[in-house]
Amino acid sequence: MLGIAAAVLFFIAFLINAADIGTSDVFSSTNVMLLGLTALALHLAGIGANRTGHTTTRRRPWSRS
Repeated sequence: MLGIAAAVLFFIAFLINAADIGTSDVFSSTNVMLLGLTALALHLAGIGANRTGHTTTRRRPWSRS
């Protein structure tokens, strides 16, 4: 999920930079790009991963698989 957020932030930073939109210092293309890099780093670290929870299934004692 954070990988998708990073891609969206990179795209917004690209649009701000390519269109030469005058934004405040908080929403400059560099700051948005750094937010995207932070989200990407968190995604690669495994934070925010889509975990469904591990359910244990019972194996039959006579099955070999």
